[in-house]
Amino acid sequence: MANTLLFYSQYDDAALWERCLREADPSIEMRIWPDIGPPEEINAALVWKPPAGALAQLPRLRLIINLGAGVDHIVADQTLPEGVPIARIVDPEMNRMMAQFVLLAALRHHRNFGAFERARSQRRWDYIHPKRTSERVIGIMGLGNLGAASAEELVRQGFQVRGWSRTPKSLRGVETFHGVEQQYRFLSACEILVLMLPLTAETAGVMDARALSALPRGASVINVGRGQLVDDDAMLAALDSGQIAEATLDVFHAEPLPPDHGYWDRSQVLITPHLASIAIPQSAAFQIADNLSRLSSGLPLLNLVDRQRGY
Repeated sequence: MANTLLFYSQYDDAALWERCLREADPSIEMRIWPDIGPPEEINAALVWKPPAGALAQLPRLRLIINLGAGVDHIVADQTLPEGVPIARIVDPEMNRMMAQFVLLAALRHHRNFGAFERARSQRRWDYIHPKRTSERVIGIMGLGNLGAASAEELVRQGFQVRGWSRTPKSLRGVETFHGVEQQYRFLSACEILVLMLPLTAETAGVMDARALSALPRGASVINVGRGQLVDDDAMLAALDSGQIAEATLDVFHAEPLPPDHGYWDRSQVLITPHLASIAIPQSAAFQIADNLSRLSSGLPLLNLVDRQRGY
């Protein structure tokens, strides 16, 4: 049975996705929002942050595929039809892209490039003696597919890497911690902290004033998870006090980041527009086509999300 797929994303190239999906499976019919035709003909959706209520308009919807790793925006939609499975894209290209971004940001903090950029703006020669990677502790909070790939890359570069997750995980070369009871012990040695947690009721605001103060003074924070993981007021206060020396922030409570937000005023904060890792049509299309084929054949679907856990 052919699948009719609704596509919605304000950020992705719909024509490229359609071409790649047809190469993967010519039987897929893709309809691009808002020109969806008869809604009752659509049985699957490939989406990134669709408008609330949009998916509820599809009476034959049998599968939602999220154009990315985090599904918080989908599960937050109270109109979402019950029982419709949600699948994530788990793609080696996404893992590689995220690991590259995390490594770049970590090296920027490790090698003091932020300080050199600030010195450059003041025409000031500012020598800071480099440290070896083996002398630097980097913590990754969230050890899913993307977090594990980033940890592996940092280990390869010789950093001391520790990781924290909700449940026990084991990664080669990584000192692992888990559960609320080990959270502050994990944070206590993280000179560079990378936030890669999904957004759930348990993780919202996890980096509050207490958690930020648990880091070594002068630590750096990289957030590539969700903006809501961080208490912005607490982060701004920590930046102003020197508790947090620098931050690389790719995700925010509101996106685009409002022009009057305090982060814009802090020279020690690097702001990037939520692009640390994206789904690549040329590689992810085959995985999506496989899941749609499984849907037609009644086979088990891949990379399903637990709605209750939020990931």
